[in-house]
Amino acid sequence: MTEPVVKRIKGGLVVSCQAEEGSPFFQPESMARFARAAEVGGAVAIRAKEPDIRAIKEMCSLPIIGIDKVYLEDLEVYITPRFEDAQRIAEAGADIIALDCTPRPRPGGATMEELVQRIKTELKLPVMADIAALKEAIAAEKAGADIVATTLSGYTTYSPKRETPDLELLEAVVRGVEVPVVAEGHIQTPEEARACFARGAYAIVIGSAITRPVELTQKFTEAIGQRPQS
Repeated sequence: MTEPVVKRIKGGLVVSCQAEEGSPFFQPESMARFARAAEVGGAVAIRAKEPDIRAIKEMCSLPIIGIDKVYLEDLEVYITPRFEDAQRIAEAGADIIALDCTPRPRPGGATMEELVQRIKTELKLPVMADIAALKEAIAAEKAGADIVATTLSGYTTYSPKRETPDLELLEAVVRGVEVPVVAEGHIQTPEEARACFARGAYAIVIGSAITRPVELTQKFTEAIGQRPQS
């Protein structure tokens, strides 16, 4: 049965409110204001990482898909790689836990299947599986994931780099699994958003095209050939 919180995102826009170190917005208060702006604009949920989740919960009433980005030496997996990371997200108030569900090595030799099951049984929260290939979506569904998302297409060594949404993967996953499929990654325009829904997306996640003003400004300055200020 689809979780009530999962049903709330159906047919809607999830806004990813994240800033990386070095950004002027790299602080919880800024991410909370982005989330509130997204809510006013009609978003159905927010995707956010710790330590921003608590601040967002105070300013925004939308469900939060929580992640934690943890960069560990010699490991490619960094989106909620350990159970302790998922536990921290849950304690912060996330309504859904998102994690890397590729088969790549994890800390301590833990498997994707073990992590998904621990989140569902111990934290009692639905799981969003970030994947980069159809076989990963099928495996995540079998492990108990409530949602699969095309988040990692173009971000693994075995998936081609891209500048546009992976509509081919989206279509294949929609056909290949029964759980809701979320389109995430490289969605830059309303036309691309509509294309994702036309191919069966349950919901879409957009981040950079909405919440990265530095990158958006750079696109325009580069397009007009603006010279750096002396």
